[in-house]
Amino acid sequence: MTVTLSATLAANEDIERRRRAGERVLNLAFGEAGLPVHPALRDKLVAASERNGYGPVAGAAGLRSAAAGYWTRRGLTTDPEMVVCGPGSKSLLYGVLLAIGGDIVLPMPSWVSYAAQADLVGAEPILVPPPVGQGGVPDPDLVAAAVRHARAHGRTVRSVLVTLPDNPTGLLAPPQTISRLVEVARELDLYIISDEIYRDLLHDPDLAFTSPADLAPERTVVTTGLSKSLALGGWRIGVARLPDDAHDLRARLLAVASEIWSSPAAPIQEAAAYAFTDPPELVERIVRSRRLHGVLAHAVRERFVAAGASVPMPQGGFYLYPDLSHLRLGGSAEVTRVLLEDHGLGVLPGHAFGDDPDAARVRVAVSLLYGDSTEERLTALTSRDPLTLPWIAASLDHLSLGLTELSMTRLTAVGEQRAALVPTPCHN
Repeated sequence: MTVTLSATLAANEDIERRRRAGERVLNLAFGEAGLPVHPALRDKLVAASERNGYGPVAGAAGLRSAAAGYWTRRGLTTDPEMVVCGPGSKSLLYGVLLAIGGDIVLPMPSWVSYAAQADLVGAEPILVPPPVGQGGVPDPDLVAAAVRHARAHGRTVRSVLVTLPDNPTGLLAPPQTISRLVEVARELDLYIISDEIYRDLLHDPDLAFTSPADLAPERTVVTTGLSKSLALGGWRIGVARLPDDAHDLRARLLAVASEIWSSPAAPIQEAAAYAFTDPPELVERIVRSRRLHGVLAHAVRERFVAAGASVPMPQGGFYLYPDLSHLRLGGSAEVTRVLLEDHGLGVLPGHAFGDDPDAARVRVAVSLLYGDSTEERLTALTSRDPLTLPWIAASLDHLSLGLTELSMTRLTAVGEQRAALVPTPCHN
């Protein structure tokens, strides 16, 4: 088993090294929410800072109750006893994979850590593309065929994972796709693991959102956290809602947790318990955040489309998934290299997300464009027109210039290649 540094973390560190060396690099690679901590959350953390005991492995009762309320208000009645807390949903996902066991079906493409975590637990991921024009959910009919094929060859497949909305594409799977996947999961007795870390960041809050747990609560594990909706990535706190009456799974997950993280940090749990009650000031912050993410995501998409790229319209979070195959640069690794080294644009290659390495697709994150200081980021958050703010406008201009230069360079190169293929007339 070969384990390497996460592609997102590695890219971010490389970009920061280049910046320290004086290079002008636009960081479109790192999926950090890019916004300040709300003062009310800081106050809660400070007030709980003397709490230094380990606490229950499943998490503090107050946090589990608050998380249960969070899901119940969204239409998914939840028993606090079936909630498990951890130091980030990433850790919880790893624990869930260990607790469920067996191989797992993943969307292709999907977040870089899913396949890596499966490899760490000794599982073999089965990569299945989404239906055309969708993202985050593997095509249910292809899932059924892939699982039957794998089982016929002696493999144990126990779960399928979805992301709603998706990283890397920014797309949200429609209700009918979720419904069909639930049918397949029931037919083949699969757990569904639903990563809903971006649920509260839908650009259009009226867009229909269906969780597999809405339709199959008895076989769906839902994970979420505060790293995206409230920009608390560095605080490391997440929660998982386990299927109804899945007490054996809960016991296995707690056994894993007890040996890996023991319990989440007590002060962080106190702040998170407050956040999961949806207090008005934090609800307002999330509303402003998702608006800013949507405005920047659509603006960045316009720049890529103007340069000839094919880019699905993002529906949630702060990601885009452009296809730059029209430039004929090669696969995603070469596209990523050229964008960074020649044009100062840092993105992630699609193959890091399990995509075809020969495809010229890249993942773009817009959330580090909001500003370099707390003051700039707060100004972006409250601005009626954040695209006119000088630092954001400068970043968008840098992006447009880099993409324009790249397009012109490639068009010239392709023209020269074609000219070289035209036979030279022979004159007698």
